[in-house]
Amino acid sequence: MSCYKNLIVFYFSGTGNAQKAAEWIVQIADSMNITTNLVNITDFEFNMLKDINSKTLIGFCSPTHGFNLPPIMLKFIYNFPNVKNADFFILNTRAGMKLHKIFLPGISGIAQILPVIYWKLKGYKVVGMQPMDLPSNWISLHPGLKEKVVMSIFKRCEKKTKNFAKKILSGQKSCKALISLPVDLIVSPVALGYYFIGRFAIAKTFIASDLCNNCGLCIKNCPVNAIEQINGRMYWTFKCESCMKCMNNCPKRAIETVHGYTFFIWWLIISVLPSFVIGKIVDNELFNVSENPFIIDIIYNSFITFIAIFNVYLSYKLLHFLLKYKFFNKIILYTSITKYKFWRRYKAPKIVI
Repeated sequence: MSCYKNLIVFYFSGTGNAQKAAEWIVQIADSMNITTNLVNITDFEFNMLKDINSKTLIGFCSPTHGFNLPPIMLKFIYNFPNVKNADFFILNTRAGMKLHKIFLPGISGIAQILPVIYWKLKGYKVVGMQPMDLPSNWISLHPGLKEKVVMSIFKRCEKKTKNFAKKILSGQKSCKALISLPVDLIVSPVALGYYFIGRFAIAKTFIASDLCNNCGLCIKNCPVNAIEQINGRMYWTFKCESCMKCMNNCPKRAIETVHGYTFFIWWLIISVLPSFVIGKIVDNELFNVSENPFIIDIIYNSFITFIAIFNVYLSYKLLHFLLKYKFFNKIILYTSITKYKFWRRYKAPKIVI
């Protein structure tokens, strides 16, 4: 028996993990005769909240990007209308893996912490905090998991998600996310670094190879409208949130991550260029290093920061230019690990048996 009459679940999803978790929760609510509404946040309209009352439960399901919620979900939560007569819950999917028969958890970071602090300050009642270790889909870093592994993780997470749904819909609290709070706090500086710097750099590592037939599906299906076509070639803007929807769903498998080019550029920034500049400073005795040895560290760190900011944009412009030439195109493509067949793409299964 449920203490709620209405359930509204808002979700954002790239490859389908968070959407699937939201659907599982809705399935349980339907079986309890609760009126449900499943909403992609990109389709949100204010009139969806007109029937909010004390018998309404509002949930948010989202992936975890860089140990945080994606910026699009953060903005959605912070701009959410003032609704104090409903209860709230949050479920974040994170990079679950499997080693032989052992299920390995991902890390939430501040994905749960920020929204809950915000809701508490607003006076909202939070009844659920649930991380869900659905399969990692970040194939820029690793191949997509094998289908058998994906299915076993999905089956396990379906059971856990539905148990979570039954508990909170029955009026009980469930805050499993607090178990990993010490680890989440430790990685919080990384989450902040990713939000302010890292996500912009990662957005500039995607290209469309010569296999691209300009079908436009990546542009059409990008949930944040981050992909444009410039001079006949796909171009990823800073809006990109690395949700991996484009790469995992390209029918021609034409979207790649430029590993070789990226490593080369950052090697120049972190190693070669600073050493060259500092060498010139020392050779020309612009500073008395013996009296101020710390000056080298200050110059080194300042130079890297300054160059890195400009590199993210300028190096991608250069990359986009070089792709016009067959010679550079081949070099860039064949130094991208995602190009090779053993680097599997990831898709959330439509049906869990």
